[in-house]
Amino acid sequence: MTRFYTILVLLCLIAGAGQAQSLAKQAERQYDRLSFAKAAELYEQLLSKPAGLSDAERRTAMSQLAYSYRQLRDMKNAERVYAQLLSEGQLPAELAPHYLYYAQALASNGKYTDAQTAYNRYNQLNRAGTSGPTFAELYAESNARTMGKYAIEFLKMNTKQPEFSPVRYRDGLVFVSAGRGGRKSGGRNPFLDLYYLPESSITQSGRAGKLGGGGSESLFNRSLGRDKYTAVTANDSRTVGFYGGTNITAGLGYGDVLVSESERFANSLNTRYHEGPATFSHDGSRIIFTRNNYNEGTYRKSTDGVNKLKLYTATQTNGEWSKAVELPFNNDEFSTGHPTLSADDQRLYFASDRPGGFGGTDIYVAFWKDGAWSEPVNLGSEINSKGNEMFPFIDERGTLYVSSDGHGGLGKLDLFSAQLTADGAKALSLTNLGEPINSPADDFGIVTDGERKSGYFSSNRKNGGADDDIYSFKRESPVYPCRELTLIVIDADTKAPLPGAAVVIEGAGKTDARQLTTNDKGQLRFCLDDNSDVQFLTTLAGYLDNRVGFSTKALVDNQPLRLDISMMKPQPSTELAIQGRVLAQADRSPIEGARVILVNGCDQSRQETMSAADGSYAFSALKGCSYTLEARKASMGNAGSTISREGVGNTELLMFRQGDVIRIDNIYYDRNKANIRPDAAVELDKLVDLLGKYPAMRIEMRSHTDSRATASYNRTLSDKRARAVVAYLKSKGIAGKRMIAKGYGESELTNRCADGVDCTEEEHQQNRRTEIKILKLE
Repeated sequence: MTRFYTILVLLCLIAGAGQAQSLAKQAERQYDRLSFAKAAELYEQLLSKPAGLSDAERRTAMSQLAYSYRQLRDMKNAERVYAQLLSEGQLPAELAPHYLYYAQALASNGKYTDAQTAYNRYNQLNRAGTSGPTFAELYAESNARTMGKYAIEFLKMNTKQPEFSPVRYRDGLVFVSAGRGGRKSGGRNPFLDLYYLPESSITQSGRAGKLGGGGSESLFNRSLGRDKYTAVTANDSRTVGFYGGTNITAGLGYGDVLVSESERFANSLNTRYHEGPATFSHDGSRIIFTRNNYNEGTYRKSTDGVNKLKLYTATQTNGEWSKAVELPFNNDEFSTGHPTLSADDQRLYFASDRPGGFGGTDIYVAFWKDGAWSEPVNLGSEINSKGNEMFPFIDERGTLYVSSDGHGGLGKLDLFSAQLTADGAKALSLTNLGEPINSPADDFGIVTDGERKSGYFSSNRKNGGADDDIYSFKRESPVYPCRELTLIVIDADTKAPLPGAAVVIEGAGKTDARQLTTNDKGQLRFCLDDNSDVQFLTTLAGYLDNRVGFSTKALVDNQPLRLDISMMKPQPSTELAIQGRVLAQADRSPIEGARVILVNGCDQSRQETMSAADGSYAFSALKGCSYTLEARKASMGNAGSTISREGVGNTELLMFRQGDVIRIDNIYYDRNKANIRPDAAVELDKLVDLLGKYPAMRIEMRSHTDSRATASYNRTLSDKRARAVVAYLKSKGIAGKRMIAKGYGESELTNRCADGVDCTEEEHQQNRRTEIKILKLE
């Protein structure tokens, strides 16, 4: 019996070892393919039950798990795994860089003292015996890319009282301030109100110098202080405040001397209590703002005796603001404030300390549905922490900015940018904006454009005024100077990596062209300059050359990039040359620098290239597969094209701009009728696809007739036809607010066929047309 159990245990151990080895091979395969998310998942499974692994295999698995998290920019998990790895004894020489990676993970997570210790350990273990970089040097190096990016200006509009949370309105800024001739709060500091300045009046006093002050030591001594208007709870105090100024709706033409009461805001918005950060609808007709729990003469407190914050809204008619109305998700028991509206006014982001959050104050979003705001949704742990997340702002591209004291940073409140899911309900990543926008003091309340070229933010940093001040900034270099790219050359049929492939990189920013060779895994790793267009030409004996274009201009974060380039072996009569031109819709002029994308319908592989000065482009493809073609360029649109399996299709890609008028062919109606015929529906479905491709696009649907019949009759008929097209598009899910229907009758003939002119039926047909005018593209 004893022998039986012994054999059983041995069999279990052998089976466990076999399972571990299989899992280890799967994880390593994903790791080699740079599929770091899948690799991390498999390594976690492997290390949860490491039986069957040798010490060396377990150490390798842990180091590759930690590196996977590092590549995924998941520094919290990277720190966790590195800490466990380094606690189990000194690493062999080939794993020495992981000491440095551990220190960098600690620094990224805001643990600067621990990071200093880890850096010192890395220096001591440096195999060359030379002194490695100090923490201050490494920190300075990590911030070098951000320090030179922005020119920061201190504004003359600042006073000894707080000014903060600017937001764009009309041709100026609305901001929170106090003490500008305003009301005192019972012998204490003045109440905070909303004020306005036209942007032409906002002047600078010169660069703010080394903002935040101090050297590397300031990174370690950060006692959290409070502004003089800040009470015990950060949310109850820091969110308070609003602003207003005389003739705010008039925009330009007013000086920078603010009056004590706003003629537009005083009676309905600014009250005897604090008003705080605001946001406006895209047309400026609606305001949503923060205020103490006080409205229409009633002052309310929570059950524990605290006057919380709430969000209120008002609309403007003929220059006058309506009475403020509470938003439905306010509550007397918790605070809600700091609103910001998305560009389409459909999402409202705000800060709140309502129950169910992750810490002090979290960022929430509410959606405009059926004429009302939905129940708020927490944006999740990627952005919210045990600390305070406040002062959100969302730009026109959907990037969310937030201030936080709960994530690793330079101290107190730091400004971060976050990428969101497509529906805007969750945060996907969080990035510290770095110096000089952030400092060891409080930095918050930013407003900027979608490319972060310029804007304003608030700070109480050392070189500013006596309290919170507003600073302007301008970007002087690319947001992401270096794009980490992994390029993999593979066989188009087998998907196997191709070692030894020559890759010529053209237009990479350092030289006109440079040549590299793929390693034994078919890979190349290098950095690309930001805001650049490059082309990769790959050559390898036994394969057809391939040219692929790539651009870093449209990228919105600094995550690592991967590009697969397929190479095909030549086969008789299978090569297909796809050549064409990219032209402007309006005048057929060539468009240079458009990114042309070719997608293979068989395996969904894609090639990219850039159009030349004459608008031309070319691809090498295979017969037997269908292809889709598309051109992309900033502020322009393109409907795309399809190439059949036989290589037949339109390769002339027409791009349109805002304001262009595009004719839709093959839209026919029965005589004197406006109903949509089946053959017309086929063409209109293509327009449905185009509107789906550009969700921000708005159009005017234009219908025309020939000159036969009376002008009045023709205008009425064309108007009915235009409205019939719009009704059809709405039935396919296109929002009605994106379309305007207008019939032009015979008022815009394209040829000589006016009343009384003898014309052929073909000439009259040229005037019976349906067009769309692009009112808005993005």
